[in-house]
Amino acid sequence: MQILVKFGALGAAVVFWATAAIAAPLTVKPDEAFREAFPQVPADSIKPTDIKGLFEVVSGTRILYYFQEKNYLFVGDIYQKGLKNLTAEKRAELEKKHAQAALEAAKKLPLEKAVKIGNGKKVIIEFTDPECPFCRNASAYLAKRTDVTRYVFFIVLADHPLAMAKIHYILGADDKAQAYEDMMAGKDLPKSAPVATEAVKGWAREDAALGEKVGIPATPTFFLNNQMVVGANIRQIEQLLKD
Repeated sequence: MQILVKFGALGAAVVFWATAAIAAPLTVKPDEAFREAFPQVPADSIKPTDIKGLFEVVSGTRILYYFQEKNYLFVGDIYQKGLKNLTAEKRAELEKKHAQAALEAAKKLPLEKAVKIGNGKKVIIEFTDPECPFCRNASAYLAKRTDVTRYVFFIVLADHPLAMAKIHYILGADDKAQAYEDMMAGKDLPKSAPVATEAVKGWAREDAALGEKVGIPATPTFFLNNQMVVGANIRQIEQLLKD
């Protein structure tokens, strides 16, 4: 059994998970104890902090803290005197490295396998989810521009039960760009929509695998002008298209 406990600190929510009442034997290595206690949490690295018995766990761009003696996992920021946020500093480093790695990976994407929309001179690579409201907002903005060519890949990172059916519909359509526009406009799947073929399902899985390989942190995510934009940040996209 796992217990979820929340409490406030410095105006921010702090969370910790505890595994039952069984303490982790200190003779076990911290990484082994952590993975046994929290197998559902991927860990890129586990290192000791300045606080005795407390370990920093890096999971993607997330930073967690593991207290091995009691098998506690803390989710929150650590502050130093003067309210210096040590966690935020480390997180900023991770996000910068992640963004740079994602940009390099995006340069190697097979654009011939994307859904192409438009014929403008400015290229945008897009990872999106047709059931994501933020994705739809960004798509509505980009649909008005005639100066861009969009290469669209699909990945589902949230609990959107209808998303995959809509992705299959888009990838299986004769006019994929129009099918994309219809789904991103919030239209329902046509009653006449064909059952997805194995080839279409395989295409959708390839898109998802590419998104994981690049390290897409959220939908929508865009790559343009050698920058990564996470979320429907219209102002940032507009500025990058001007540069």
